[in-house]
Amino acid sequence: MLNKTVLIQSTPTADLEKLTWNWKGHAIRYTVQGAGRPLLLVHGFGAAIGHWRKNIPVLAAAGYQVYAIDLLGFGGSDKPALSYTVELWQEQLKDFWTEHIQEPTVLVGNSIGGLLCLMVLANHPEVAAGGVLLNCAGGLNHRPDELNLPLRLMMGTFTKVVSSNLVGPFLFNRIRQKSRLRRTLQQVYCDRTAITDELIELIYTPSCDPGAQRVFASVLTAPPGPTPAELLPKVQVPLLVIWGEADPWTPIAGATIYKQHAESAPLTFIPIPNTGHCPHDENPNAVNPAILEWLATL
Repeated sequence: MLNKTVLIQSTPTADLEKLTWNWKGHAIRYTVQGAGRPLLLVHGFGAAIGHWRKNIPVLAAAGYQVYAIDLLGFGGSDKPALSYTVELWQEQLKDFWTEHIQEPTVLVGNSIGGLLCLMVLANHPEVAAGGVLLNCAGGLNHRPDELNLPLRLMMGTFTKVVSSNLVGPFLFNRIRQKSRLRRTLQQVYCDRTAITDELIELIYTPSCDPGAQRVFASVLTAPPGPTPAELLPKVQVPLLVIWGEADPWTPIAGATIYKQHAESAPLTFIPIPNTGHCPHDENPNAVNPAILEWLATL
């Protein structure tokens, strides 16, 4: 049994081995570390496998084989001119599991990655041994009925401008500036010391790749996909839901659906105080032990 004190104090940032998988003619970046029951880690919008750098070594050292993958269009994966949807990424995750893992796996996802994990758990039960959702997104984008009328019109205008061949690249180049990335992260990280140059770089560098602006525009104009409320009744495996309580993007008030689901299904809900949208990166000293303690109960 692992020493909990060591886990709480440990936030290793060792370099991750970068491997490549060919999927439908596209190069997909992934990493794997450790041996044992498989875990598959799925990042959120604009992130990459490096966002799990404080988690992968800890989970691997605890006796798990930890995979992390860059979704098509993000990180070190190719960025082709496609229509990006949650269904496309669900297919990518399912195919990766079929080719590389092939045994029941615990899927771990943050934000949009959490929604993708929930989709795989619901629609491909043969893949799943369990799921860990960290500040799970309610959709790839806001649904029109979720926004009041002025904001709905503003978002509609913004998505048209982002998709414009003339203005879109200019706007994207401003959004991806390191100073703006830092200000954006300051909205969703309570602990600003966690917003390191390393973190900024792992988000900024892929944004310089050819095709990154087209991916950004495609994602912002894509359908939102299924809701967690639609997916949860289909999930047949235990879930751990971790929520940074101070998240302004996916407020904890929206986690009511998970608390209701826990009344009739094996679901553990853990709020993390003074923590924002990316608890695994901002507060790994709380998240890593919570995941390991839950995994030990499976």
